[in-house]
Amino acid sequence: MQLIQFYKSFLNGIKHIDGVVALGLRLYLAPVLIQAGYNKLSHFSDTAAWFGNAEWGLGLPLPELMVVLAAGSEFFGGILLILGLGTRLISIPLMFTMLVAAFAVHWDNGWLAIADPSSWLANEQVIASADKLQAAKSLLQEYGNYDWLTSSGNLVVLNNGVEFAITYLLMLFALVIIGGGRYTSVDYYIAKRNRLL
Repeated sequence: MQLIQFYKSFLNGIKHIDGVVALGLRLYLAPVLIQAGYNKLSHFSDTAAWFGNAEWGLGLPLPELMVVLAAGSEFFGGILLILGLGTRLISIPLMFTMLVAAFAVHWDNGWLAIADPSSWLANEQVIASADKLQAAKSLLQEYGNYDWLTSSGNLVVLNNGVEFAITYLLMLFALVIIGGGRYTSVDYYIAKRNRLL
């Protein structure tokens, strides 16, 4: 019984900081989404061409509209996430964007975003990347300034799998369920003012 009482006290104590979790999710996702939206808007014509082209792109219908919808929801949605304003509502189109990204862009590359041939999730493409990475390192060691090139970190092969898109999707889904967060979002204060809490 004492353990149960301790657990209840623990839960009662942490409920006052539960908004920190939503704040963390929002502040993690916001710069990722804002940057993705900004990149699409900055290269609108190229992005629309990639969205629309069936041979070397995604083959989506109405590519200009799709760019506006994706980039707008990412850029402006990221700003709303920072504020915690309309968190549940903006997370829904952002989830849809992540689903499209996962299945239209990343699905064929498997799970891993960064190629790790030692992973149990490695597919043939990832396993083949080990030889390619070693060849690139050898060329750079022989003909380039390898120490300078690797001074900011290790060279890796981007596999571009679904890992990040699915992770972001689940984080956004959590925000749909928990909202912007107690004490940490504009949503909380709007709901409190309107006696929705």
